[in-house]
Amino acid sequence: MTFDAPVKDMIFNIQHLAGWSEVTSLPAYDGLELEDAAAALTELARFTAEEIAPLNAPGDQSGARLENGRVILPDGFTEAYGKFVEMGWQSLPHPEDFGGQGLPRAVGAAATEMLNAANMSFALCPLLTDGAVEALLTAGSEETKAIYLENLVSGKWTGTMNLTEPQAGSDLALLRSRAERRDDGTYAITGTKIFITYGEHDMAENTIHLVLARTPDAPAGVKGISLFLVPKYMVNSDGTPGTRNAVNCASIEHKLGITASPTAVLNFEGATGFLIGEENSGLRYMFEMMNSARYAVGLQGVAIAERAYQQAVSFARERIQSSPVDGSSREAVAIINHPDVRRMLMRMRAVTEGGRAMAAFTARWQDLAKHSASGEERAAATAISEFLTPLVKGFCTEMGVEVASTGVQVHGGMGFIEETGAAQHYRDARILPIYEGTTAIQANDLVGRKTLRDGGETALRLAGMIAQTETDLAQGSAEAKSVGARLSDARQAFEAVVHHMAATGKEDPKAAFGAGVPYLMLAGNLVAGWQLARSLMAAETALQAGEDPAFMQAKIATARFYADHILNDAGTQADRILNGSDSLLAAVL
Repeated sequence: MTFDAPVKDMIFNIQHLAGWSEVTSLPAYDGLELEDAAAALTELARFTAEEIAPLNAPGDQSGARLENGRVILPDGFTEAYGKFVEMGWQSLPHPEDFGGQGLPRAVGAAATEMLNAANMSFALCPLLTDGAVEALLTAGSEETKAIYLENLVSGKWTGTMNLTEPQAGSDLALLRSRAERRDDGTYAITGTKIFITYGEHDMAENTIHLVLARTPDAPAGVKGISLFLVPKYMVNSDGTPGTRNAVNCASIEHKLGITASPTAVLNFEGATGFLIGEENSGLRYMFEMMNSARYAVGLQGVAIAERAYQQAVSFARERIQSSPVDGSSREAVAIINHPDVRRMLMRMRAVTEGGRAMAAFTARWQDLAKHSASGEERAAATAISEFLTPLVKGFCTEMGVEVASTGVQVHGGMGFIEETGAAQHYRDARILPIYEGTTAIQANDLVGRKTLRDGGETALRLAGMIAQTETDLAQGSAEAKSVGARLSDARQAFEAVVHHMAATGKEDPKAAFGAGVPYLMLAGNLVAGWQLARSLMAAETALQAGEDPAFMQAKIATARFYADHILNDAGTQADRILNGSDSLLAAVL
């Protein structure tokens, strides 16, 4: 099946939800027009449809393999990556100072989504490179930036993140990799890292590993972790790759999904590494890369949902089975006419568009956090951006699995057969709630750092914004009023939970953190529904102006469906948190 990137929906979100006029009033984006962003995304959509999407199913079937220490990627990957770099797609959201195109985060998010929807295994390589760029922009020295950033921004070189070790899992306090100081100021890095996405490949001329390790006199636990840059090939004085560094691929994993992407076990055997920032501050720096990656993984959840939805709705239009339930015909009809199939498809579409809308809204705050004029404005925007990040990662990835599973269901028995392709989306989606921090880790972050730390102040600030949208909806059409009433109920449920969490976290932290995932899913549901409510108002205004009636009517219908069938789960989600801790903690396992 072909893939058609939802460029129109992306541009709508960028314009109406991501604060385009506000963001482009910042000096960093001076002179940028919406038409420029639309032109870039339209061309990328063509590229992904023609060059990247056709490699998805064949790549899944053949997979990546390791031969004599060299990773062999599926046919077509290396050639497609060369075109990807040549056309400058890696550089879209990165600073112009290092060869980037300097486009707003919402445009970069749309690009990330469509690339991952076309072929997630392929897109994982650029995704990790984006994270490496963010880390070096934050903590790299001027010399390091000069040597590495331009090649990473272009995609000529790729980047990886090396955190996990066999004995550590997600508990980075247990890391054992060592970094021995050398007289020349470099470090000898020794240890084994696992689950390294694109840790070994030949698509790019060099790979830049960012590695967490301990110096000999480092404090115990996470306070003793430092960050090092370890290139696959040492860099010559003229900037070209030189001799091979002492980092080798021991094996690649055999996985449930994303089989075309090599997930490597890397052995560092006294490899030359360069300290990034200060010793014992590595986890703080790595979090810059992790936060970028976590947001991008949330976009992957939206991406795989979009791909699964497109395939399901196409199948439902073509699959002829059973006569209508109302007896209007004795002939079998396409299953898209059957009420429950319509219910499944509408839920798939609503959840996908809700996640995309939330991600676009979050991108706005990322830009304001980085580029606002005053420190006070940047701090306020940072608080909102950081609150939203675990929602994008946790909610969108869990919903991506649900949507991919529903896509299999729409196909019926044929969905369980690999040749239709529906099963691949489900297998690929299943990693998303796990890597870059499981849903529980995102929830712990949301509870501990984002809610308890400020007593719920940021959460309630968001609730205040939602209440203002309710006021605007109340002045609108009958449909707007109906959606506004649903939104008000969900917002009040959220506020009750925030107050409960702030109080319970002090008295009974096990109860608070035990409710973390339901709290995250409630908050994600609310924010996605809120953004679709804002979409409804924007679509109604555009409809009155005669703009693209079919598209705007579909946006209104999706917002209504979300409010009536998904947003109203908020009350049940809140009840589970407010009244369910006793049964959770009393259970004997």
